[in-house]
Amino acid sequence: MPVEHAAIIGAGIAGLTAALALARRGISSDIFEQAPVLAEVGAGLQISPNASHVLAELGLLDRLTSVWLEPQSIRLISGSSLRELAAVPAGNFARNRWGAPYGVLHRKTLQKTLLDAVTDNPLCALHLGTHFESNLAQCRRPAEVIIGADGVWSKLRQAIAGAHAPHFSGNVAFRFTIPKAEAPGFLDRTSVSALLGSSAHMVCYPLKETGGFNMVAITAGNIAAQAWQGQPTPVQQELLQSRFRHWHPSISGLLRGRNDITFWPLFEAIPGRWQDGDKTVLIGDAAHAMMPFAAQGAAMAIEDAFELAAFLATRPVAEAISLFERHRTPRIAKLRQRGAFNRFAYHARGPIRLGRDIVLSLKPPQSLAADLDWIYGYRPIG
Repeated sequence: MPVEHAAIIGAGIAGLTAALALARRGISSDIFEQAPVLAEVGAGLQISPNASHVLAELGLLDRLTSVWLEPQSIRLISGSSLRELAAVPAGNFARNRWGAPYGVLHRKTLQKTLLDAVTDNPLCALHLGTHFESNLAQCRRPAEVIIGADGVWSKLRQAIAGAHAPHFSGNVAFRFTIPKAEAPGFLDRTSVSALLGSSAHMVCYPLKETGGFNMVAITAGNIAAQAWQGQPTPVQQELLQSRFRHWHPSISGLLRGRNDITFWPLFEAIPGRWQDGDKTVLIGDAAHAMMPFAAQGAAMAIEDAFELAAFLATRPVAEAISLFERHRTPRIAKLRQRGAFNRFAYHARGPIRLGRDIVLSLKPPQSLAADLDWIYGYRPIG
């Protein structure tokens, strides 16, 4: 018979969305989080239409649209000349073409919106400060399914034969924000801007909550062991400076002497099993952490949560989680391929970079938008 109660490990975007998606189906859950408080991790997020459609189905979109920004375009810009190479329309165009908005916001805004909805829902119970080993003993009732939403360093993954440990991707990110008063002229408050250069790129977009801009610079780098965010070392600072030294002076100057940059080595989960054939299943980064080159990490976690709830509401657990994995893995694999292609294109050098710029400049906006239909126009089962 279908599931009546679930245990969810992790109270990030994937876990909280899963609890709400299950509640929408009449399924109760206990959500367990080892952190004593839900603190902000990261900075800005892009919520594309495929994800905002799910948030609308969960009754959350109105809360978010009052606090986020909907960019009018997604621009690709030369990092050396600041010349716009191409632009995908967003704003009302996104709503009309893909049936849902494209928004940018601070991660903590989305997390708080999800958390408030979970707190208000009698079918959801959140337990903070609980460790993985003792989580399940605190369930209000026996859980027929255990959902691992505990991120790239998932402990629950260890319980699934054929699931692979994450590995360092060879890429690193440098994140920071810029107050509105300090924002240089090339930053546009009406768009998401991706600045492209040799061996690196930078994504910039405005945040309504702070009035400033979220900035993420991504390049190849080295990391020896498991690590998470932190202040860059002198060597890492030099890596950042060297990668952007020959970019436009407005960009290289923006990076010099900053003491507010956070260093993030980027880890990914290579393809492997997401479920154990019995009652344990992974979603989000726990199942398939990927590189941010397609800006779909949060969106895939939201899609996972929504579609898993649909399978669990209509089938026995073992069948549901097996079908869920079979259904989701082709989409994740295709997004990995798109991310790898974007990395190649964004970081192109020499003649390849020149060819890329020519091709992009010749593509009309409608053609660029059509190339994203399979991502943004996706409608999850549910």
